Amino acid sequence: MENTSRRDVLKLGLAASAGLTAASTDPVVGFAGGTYGMKTMKTDEALRTLAKIGYDGVEIALMPEWPTDPAKLDAAGRRELRKLLGDTGLAVPAMLESVPLTGPDKRAQNLERIKLAAAFANDLSPSNPPLVETILGLKTADWEKVKGRMAEELKDWAKVAEDGKMTICFKPHAAHAVNNVERAIWLVKQVGSPRIRICYDYSHFYVEGFQLESSVRELFPYIAFIAVKDSAGTPEKHDYLLPGDGKTDYLSYFRLLKELRYSGYIGVEVSAMIHRKPGYEPVPTARTCYERLAPIFQKAGIRRPQNKRRA
Repeated sequence: MENTSRRDVLKLGLAASAGLTAASTDPVVGFAGGTYGMKTMKTDEALRTLAKIGYDGVEIALMPEWPTDPAKLDAAGRRELRKLLGDTGLAVPAMLESVPLTGPDKRAQNLERIKLAAAFANDLSPSNPPLVETILGLKTADWEKVKGRMAEELKDWAKVAEDGKMTICFKPHAAHAVNNVERAIWLVKQVGSPRIRICYDYSHFYVEGFQLESSVRELFPYIAFIAVKDSAGTPEKHDYLLPGDGKTDYLSYFRLLKELRYSGYIGVEVSAMIHRKPGYEPVPTARTCYERLAPIFQKAGIRRPQNKRRA
């Protein structure tokens, strides 16, 4: 592979956070680990581990029980985190939140979490704030009665994202209100802001019985970030698995992304169904995911960034 400078890595993070999947002369796709499955580790240990394994970037978990909750991380902690990211060479294309639209009584609280995430994104990278990813929740059967309210709440989020010059992605999710392509596209169009985009995670479409290629092609104009894991079961009873433990054909998947000229990041998600199990070990799990998928990037002919790591 050709070498990519640190400047190229920063540009790649910008493309991901802005939701840019436009064609380029030679598209670059970064491979990110995440701290969602590293809750028990100190942040510096988690990031240095991901860099040593070989990941190009990290998706930072923002939820209240994680050490990088923006409501708890003060200015000194944020400066330390920025330095650590520079030391490891890890890009930050995305941050993971969980802000389900449970009802009108939580709307103000949700908006406050989005504001905290946007401010944190700008503190970490003022010229290149990472996107923020979240689920939206609610029940599949309630879509018709809640979709209008969902769109209105996302319009509030879009204003925050615009002010912060960053992007918010929602994830179509099995058994949730937005559980298919049609609903996801309707919601994006109804909000009508380029700051609201989609995080594509095929594990949820698989559980709902949809094909990978058709769902990727239809959603591609709206995808700003891709999360990967496997799944099994039905919307009523399912399991989320590590990538490679299910039936996803990742070689075909990555070749499809290359054909579509995706430029952005692919991030591994270790589901709570896995990292909450007794005996779970975050470091071997992160290494396993990398060892399974990194060779497929190469086999599919995808160019990854190569930056010097000083972890």
